Amino acid sequence: MHESDLGLSQSRSLQPNAHLTRRAFVVTSLGAGFALAVQPVMAQTVITTDSEGLTAGEVKVPVSDGAMPAYRACPAGQKHAPVVLVIHEIFGVHEHIQDLCRRLAKQGYYAIAGDLYARYGDATKVADIKELMSTIVSKASDTQVRSDLDAAVKFAASEKADTHKLAVTGFCWGGRQTWMYTAATPSVKAGVAWYGPLAKAPQGSQTAIEVAGNIKGRVLGLYGGQDQGISQDDVQKMRDALTAAGDGKSTIQVYPDAPHGFNADYRPSYRETEAKDGWARMLAWFKAHGVA
Repeated sequence: MHESDLGLSQSRSLQPNAHLTRRAFVVTSLGAGFALAVQPVMAQTVITTDSEGLTAGEVKVPVSDGAMPAYRACPAGQKHAPVVLVIHEIFGVHEHIQDLCRRLAKQGYYAIAGDLYARYGDATKVADIKELMSTIVSKASDTQVRSDLDAAVKFAASEKADTHKLAVTGFCWGGRQTWMYTAATPSVKAGVAWYGPLAKAPQGSQTAIEVAGNIKGRVLGLYGGQDQGISQDDVQKMRDALTAAGDGKSTIQVYPDAPHGFNADYRPSYRETEAKDGWARMLAWFKAHGVA
């Protein structure tokens, strides 16, 4: 498939990214289980999706400076499945993110979650959140994330998935990246951002609000009214920015009683009713935008 078919620029997809220095990847394979920073796991609410009927497991995605470990799940034997990029939380590609990929694959999607922190360390093995943020999360720039996600799209194409039907969804840290990647990538048909920061960004980076003009009706935001880190004022500012940009189709659903992380079934923040509703809305959003 020609690069132009993916809607990716040459500087981002075919040539080494000038902003990425060559280094050995610290993490060369994905870990098993849940991240240490989220222990103890709420076992009574954890959703476990089997891999029956799926091709699921770890793959290595060629990127500009090495090979990124990723988790990929898709219907076994099915070519041309629509693609969903799954962007992990700050905790990396642990069991919850892998399970989300399997859930999407059960719906007929080719779902892939790259470890966007792999150059800097294994986020699943760091128990202290402050340490995790300072030593790993803060090093993953928007430029690097875009490049790695582009690489995941190319990898999906190499496995005969249908990258003309491209969606992206992300959670928390990955929720912000969903807004950012959709804004930067015309080939994304639909994005669903789960409780991603709207008014905050790493130093030197734009916020989701600042890139609203490039969203162009493609993103559904799912947010909790009781989120202590994302205020309803931030949500309204994002709505206003979308409206100012002439975007009458992107929308934000707020669940008044839900906290941050309400889809994380392995944590106390999980809210079953809101999570199930959000998941149904996500699937409907993908289909309404031609990703099915």
